[in-house]
Amino acid sequence: MTRIAAALVIFAALGAPVQAQDAAAGEKVFVQCRACHQVGETAKNAVGPVLNGLFGRKSGTVEGYNYSDANKNSGIVWDEAVFAEYIQNPRAKIPGTKMIYAGLKDEKRIKDLTAFLKQYDKDGKKAAQ
Repeated sequence: MTRIAAALVIFAALGAPVQAQDAAAGEKVFVQCRACHQVGETAKNAVGPVLNGLFGRKSGTVEGYNYSDANKNSGIVWDEAVFAEYIQNPRAKIPGTKMIYAGLKDEKRIKDLTAFLKQYDKDGKKAAQ
């Protein structure tokens, strides 16, 4: 009986299983982003800026893109946590942003999208899988 109780305590302490990121699934999520954003070696700024090399980049710094003052002055450096918060509700994270998007609420889809975007370096080269 004590072994069962100990096992239950250990499983409870572990909490919910960690969800893995899936870049292939993230590519499917990115389809809705393509209306405004591009990634890859031939990517160009469109309605929104190029998303190559997003993680580690300071917000509002893609050359040739006309950002809102709110975005340029946000002080944000993109990492997974900041991106996850932003993509859920861009206008709440950066009031005054030009990004018109209701938000992506599903945590798994956010993680998958993150994995997809992280594949692209600042030059749009895709990291080897």
